[in-house]
Amino acid sequence: MASPQFNRALLAPRHWPTWIGFGFWFLIAQLPYSWQMALARRLAPLLRLNKKRLNMARTNLQLCFPQKNEQEIEQLLADNLQSTTMAIFETGIGFFWAKSRLRKLFSITGLEHIEQAKAEGQGALLLSLHFTTLDIGSAMLGVCVNYDGMYSPHKNKVFDYVQKVRREAYVKEGIAISRDNVRAMVGQLRKGRMIWYAPDRDLGAKVSVFVPFFGVPAATVTATAQFARMGRAKIIPFSQYRRADDSGYDVVIHAPFENYPTGDELADARRINEFVEQEILKAPEQYLWAQPRFKTRPEGEAKIY
Repeated sequence: MASPQFNRALLAPRHWPTWIGFGFWFLIAQLPYSWQMALARRLAPLLRLNKKRLNMARTNLQLCFPQKNEQEIEQLLADNLQSTTMAIFETGIGFFWAKSRLRKLFSITGLEHIEQAKAEGQGALLLSLHFTTLDIGSAMLGVCVNYDGMYSPHKNKVFDYVQKVRREAYVKEGIAISRDNVRAMVGQLRKGRMIWYAPDRDLGAKVSVFVPFFGVPAATVTATAQFARMGRAKIIPFSQYRRADDSGYDVVIHAPFENYPTGDELADARRINEFVEQEILKAPEQYLWAQPRFKTRPEGEAKIY
């Protein structure tokens, strides 16, 4: 497919710092993987300077793991800061490494679930989660699976352009679909396409229902079930886990959800959250806790952040 269109306005002086930043990011991404992870650990304390995000992550951990004492929460927070810093380097790897080099960095299991859906001529939502490894996980999946992806435009025009170009480069035939382009997404699903989709964000009460997330009422989007129904598609989740020894990643494509959607919005949304909880518990330090997961509250409840 045609790449996003470049325009000369992106070369305006106000964009030069962003281009320089991408150049530096590209150079850092060429370092050996183990060096990048070591550097990320050294830089992790810098994230404590962002007090808003730091307190948000701490609050989320306290809410989701009430059984943990203060020391355990602070250790998990410290581990999560390291994981979040690693994500910056991992995104650079996903953007700028050749597929041949990236392929040596991970193992993948569960491809038979994708092949079965393709054999049946059925599209699928490849259900991803907002782990810190999200971008590199999408790149690794693209080495092995032909898929399209949901895309949220970035406010920085240069970043938006580069992000879209590099994400489409994950998959030779893949396209990045704007998050609000429902018609295109449903159309691709009905054609039997696989579409990357991450539903574990608070997008507001208008598009959500409140169901528990680690026991806390959380605004959970209903679009997952709607897309599956309108696109006559399966839900095939996948996860990626960073290995503790810095040897790479394990990508796991899970079996499709059975009997989904049910037509019950609450039950379908809760099913998604249960899966998210299940995967987080495997590597809680690797989840993106510094997001406002509980920003929207049920009527009458006080704000959390």
